[in-house]
Amino acid sequence: MKTVTENLTHQKNSIEKLISPHFKKVNILMVDDHPENLLALKAVLTSPNYHLVSANSGKEALKCMLKQDFAVILLDVQMPGLNGFETAKLIKAREKTRHIPIIFITAISQNIEHVHQGYAVGAIDYIFKPFNPKTLKQKIEQFVKIYQNHKENIIQTDRERKVQLNEVNKKLDRATLNLRRTEALSKVIGETIVDTILTFDDQCSILSVNPAIKSMFGYKAEELIGKHVVMLFLKWMGNEVQDSSFSFFSSIKQSVGKVIESVAIRKDESHFYADILIGETTVDNQLLFVCSIRDVTERKQIEEIKKLQFTTMEQKVEERTLELIRANEKLQIEIEERERIANHLYRSQERFRKIFESSPCLMAIFSQKNLTFIEVNTSWIKFTGYSHAELEKHKINVNNFVDESTGKPINLDRKIRNKKISYKTKNGDIRDGLLSTEMIDIHTEPCTLIVLTDVTDTVHLEKEMSRLDRLNLIGEMAAGIAHEIRNPMTTVQGFLQLSRNNSANLSAEIIDLMLDELHRANAIITEFLNLAKNKVSVKKKQNLNTILEALSPLIQAEAFRSNKQVKLDLNKCPDIYIDQKEIRQLILNIALNGLDAMSSNGKLTIKTYTKNQAVILEIKDQGHGISPDVLQKLGTPFFTTKETGTGLGLAICYSVAKRHHAEINITTGDEGTIFSVRFQLNPILNN
Repeated sequence: MKTVTENLTHQKNSIEKLISPHFKKVNILMVDDHPENLLALKAVLTSPNYHLVSANSGKEALKCMLKQDFAVILLDVQMPGLNGFETAKLIKAREKTRHIPIIFITAISQNIEHVHQGYAVGAIDYIFKPFNPKTLKQKIEQFVKIYQNHKENIIQTDRERKVQLNEVNKKLDRATLNLRRTEALSKVIGETIVDTILTFDDQCSILSVNPAIKSMFGYKAEELIGKHVVMLFLKWMGNEVQDSSFSFFSSIKQSVGKVIESVAIRKDESHFYADILIGETTVDNQLLFVCSIRDVTERKQIEEIKKLQFTTMEQKVEERTLELIRANEKLQIEIEERERIANHLYRSQERFRKIFESSPCLMAIFSQKNLTFIEVNTSWIKFTGYSHAELEKHKINVNNFVDESTGKPINLDRKIRNKKISYKTKNGDIRDGLLSTEMIDIHTEPCTLIVLTDVTDTVHLEKEMSRLDRLNLIGEMAAGIAHEIRNPMTTVQGFLQLSRNNSANLSAEIIDLMLDELHRANAIITEFLNLAKNKVSVKKKQNLNTILEALSPLIQAEAFRSNKQVKLDLNKCPDIYIDQKEIRQLILNIALNGLDAMSSNGKLTIKTYTKNQAVILEIKDQGHGISPDVLQKLGTPFFTTKETGTGLGLAICYSVAKRHHAEINITTGDEGTIFSVRFQLNPILNN
């Protein structure tokens, strides 16, 4: 663009120089070694339109011609030094002066050979002294007119070329602006979209893929380029994918423009459900397909989420700028080349417009300077309910986009990636979505691109399932409490009924038994209350190893009774904020469960260490592991595999861990089970 501007400036300066006032007066050169002859010529030719220049010799005449341009030269033949013929030869030998007409003036020889010699060296006319002033004046006027017409033609030609060049550069500037905008939007969309986008030809050979291919399939782009697209799919439209390229291509042709359910295969041979959308287009007489792949495994597992449509995005843009050639004969070639580039950029813009408009995500571009909308797509209009006319040149209302975690409006001045938000439609409805933004520049104007995926239906379904899970848990807990407390209460009730008529039957053994049953019921209620969320923990900064060393004799004694071993592997750990009583209960519950899970001669290992800003407590047994069905229910109140257990031990452990902002992870297998409790070094201290 800098070169174009320089060429325009050069053309403009040349034209202004030609039409400036200095060039309205025509220069005429008179050469004669006699001053009286020069004076006579000047008297005849004096005019406000002429600028008469005198030279006393051929050498002086040549110097004048180096400084100025002349319309005609009056040249004396007989001069000392360089005569007229020799001077004329030198004038005609110079490129810049060879076209200036020369009129020889002589008073000596009118011989025909002498005249021929004058014409041979480039003379236009021959005037003999004494000359007719009127005739000389008329000849000079004609040569001046020829000169002026020639200059006017040059000026007109340069003006026309300047106008034509200005039009071409304006068109090129518009095309360059559109290209920059297209490139910026295409790049942002390609990087922010979570779907895999790939293109392939009519031989099903993959031509290009976007960065999402790595996270979705595990392949790098270079691993797929040139490969057959069939390698990415296990099932297509419910059927097993065949190796036949022809049959697969026929299936693709039938699927163009439709959302197809399929099973895709990753590089590690794992499978996932995917929605496929294929588009077909022709570029330079070559049939191309654009395939968009979306991972819908979560939706297939829930089996209630609506299908989301998405389309393809592909943009290939070539930019080529040619430096304008200053020579006039090559100007037309430069104009045609720039027109070809402009047409190509226009087609590229149209392709991007179709991709932008057909995206299932809500997409909009607004100016960071005044927050006014620049572009919105069809999905934005569909979900928000606003029309194009209502949004065009209007400011975006940031209060309509609220952060789900804070309840405050989203700050659109920074980059955002998949933030859960709620947004308000025109009719006041509140919908949920995942928001991503990108800062872009469009023709030096800072703008923001918004990509919003509507997940209202998904959120609604998740809330409904969570509510049902809570109701189910309440029912199970109520049944467990009723079952566990009913047993001791039944025993007490039976003995009381027996002794109702005869109190003598109420022996000390019976009373002790009833008291034991009441203590058992009270213990169940006490353990259940330990699960309460509002229980206050008294946390102090102390060392976990100290608590384990104090509990070690108790755990060792329990292990000795069942012919089992306990090994302590306590590494140096920093002090943490914990409630000693609750942590003792957590350690005992997990350790005793580990001893119960092992057969004779089994070894229980209790280990502590520090890793990643956390203190880790590991309790490992050598039992037979936990089955997947049981593992799924661990921590559920009143669920137990023991004959005499209440099912509240692990539930209490999870409750204690939650109050300490700790995490419990379970690793199990045929060689035993590891309970790992992770305490953060800098936890949130308030309960």
